[in-house]
Amino acid sequence: MKSGIRTTSERSLPFNRDRGIGTLRPIVRGALLYVVLSAVAAVVLLPMVFAVLGGAKRNGQLVGDPVSLIPNPWVLTNYTDVLYGRASSLFSQEMTNSIAVAAVVVSLTLVVGSMATFMLARMAFRGREAVYTLFTLGLLFPTAVAILPLYIVIKQVGLSGNLMGVALPQVAFSLPLTVLILRPFFKAIPAELEDAARIDGCSTFGFFWRILLPLARPALATVSILVLVSTWNAFLLPLIVLGPAQTWTLPLGVMNYGGDAVHVLAYTVTASVPAVVFFLVAERQLVTGLTAGSVKG
Repeated sequence: MKSGIRTTSERSLPFNRDRGIGTLRPIVRGALLYVVLSAVAAVVLLPMVFAVLGGAKRNGQLVGDPVSLIPNPWVLTNYTDVLYGRASSLFSQEMTNSIAVAAVVVSLTLVVGSMATFMLARMAFRGREAVYTLFTLGLLFPTAVAILPLYIVIKQVGLSGNLMGVALPQVAFSLPLTVLILRPFFKAIPAELEDAARIDGCSTFGFFWRILLPLARPALATVSILVLVSTWNAFLLPLIVLGPAQTWTLPLGVMNYGGDAVHVLAYTVTASVPAVVFFLVAERQLVTGLTAGSVKG
């Protein structure tokens, strides 16, 4: 005799007739997600692991057996040579140059980009959207396309062989992404907050400096990270603009080692440490800034 009451044995089954498929699907989706994420992580991390371990090998082992990841023997002197060897003075100078260029680029990008974004987000004027579109089109304009006329201009203004000849163009190329990220944040600030600030006697610049910028700290941190990483890794522009080795930035320093592959790997890993550390420290701000901007836009 059939009834609507299930027996104890039916209720104890993990995948019974009614809920079996519904319970199985999340498990399958979770397993597939882990497989995909593991594959992506392997693709991203494997070159990094190869570089770190390759810098601790000998040239013969690296060339003769490139598939083997584990060095045999371990040659950690490759890393100490970068820091304390024959080119260590150049490495410290290149590190100083890279830090100086990154500081100038990040600072000017935040100042100029935030002010431009404030105008495009909070002020109403004819042609505002056209100006914003012009900024966003800058994302489609790579540095390599402009390198020849850019070099001519830099040479004409006397910045050839100067770190500012690298920093100022980097600021210009960083502005489109800065405006694109900051504008949703600036537009999301309620107009009532601005009206209340004006009633309290706050000027337009006071509202921008004292209220808007503190509220947009996640977006500003996101811009800082992205600009720092792109500036730290820039190679083509410093290669064209800078002259003597004393003015080189870190990406150019690999040319000091010629065909010495293991030292090139050791140098590359060592040079990337500051940017990686900064990225890991500010990772939470980066994720918060990008996700909040996508929601608030």
